Amino acid sequence: MRCAPRSRRWKSTTANSYFDSLYSLAGKFALVTGGATGIGRMTAEALVHAGATVVIASRKLDACEEAAAALNALAAAGSAIALAADISSEAGVAALSDEIARRCPLVSILINNAGLSWGAPLDDFPYSAWNRVMSVNVAGMFTLTQKLLPVLSANAGADDPARVINLGSVMGAQPMGDRVYSYSASKAAVHHLTRILAKELAPRHITVNALAPGLFESRMTAFATKDAERLPRIEQRIPLRRLGRPEDIAAAMLFLCGHGGAYVTGAIVPVDGGVGVETGPDLWGTI
Repeated sequence: MRCAPRSRRWKSTTANSYFDSLYSLAGKFALVTGGATGIGRMTAEALVHAGATVVIASRKLDACEEAAAALNALAAAGSAIALAADISSEAGVAALSDEIARRCPLVSILINNAGLSWGAPLDDFPYSAWNRVMSVNVAGMFTLTQKLLPVLSANAGADDPARVINLGSVMGAQPMGDRVYSYSASKAAVHHLTRILAKELAPRHITVNALAPGLFESRMTAFATKDAERLPRIEQRIPLRRLGRPEDIAAAMLFLCGHGGAYVTGAIVPVDGGVGVETGPDLWGTI
């Protein structure tokens, strides 16, 4: 299936014209890596509801096809397309960027969501965990953005820039090891690269921002979020006392992707329930 242009509605004349002017993505095309599950799936659903045509890409084509079918069954304003892709290697990144240029050259939104984690005690943490995690979370993210610059630039303008949104983490903003050392370090690198690319790509009318999520339900966090005994204790350590929800991701993504976020670049947006501002117990206790 090849992407086809759709009419844009930045200046809607409907009763919701004000909100459409800020958040509608009608006529837009987006690529979401790792979009079949977790935060990627939440993001894809939000963009489809906002009217975008969303390419869902991940290593498992069957999972992408299942996700795309479910999103298309929503009868939302947009639609979803499944695409197999592996950004853990240079060849895989090149294949994905070539496929996007060929089949969907109108992409103006890139969501770098694909990521890996690896957990092990500090004394046993393997060398191999660094190459594997960094190759996807950092090198893959950077190289895919680099390879898609011709497509993004072709669909960018001063009043309506192209968008790159990278998935960082609260663990990349705070000194949290929690046995996932390469993951935490990779997300800190994502945050830093986001700011670097925001500075360098602004003259090309491409904004670059990142989300720094806290704890959401996903395959990566299932070991904790699916544990009925452990989950209440975890939620008590989150200042807002709950896990993140799909609508929390959706609202942040629609802001950064929509016209209302056109003047924001280089931001690391925390969506973490307050975890990122926790500094330990109050110094003077309860007064």
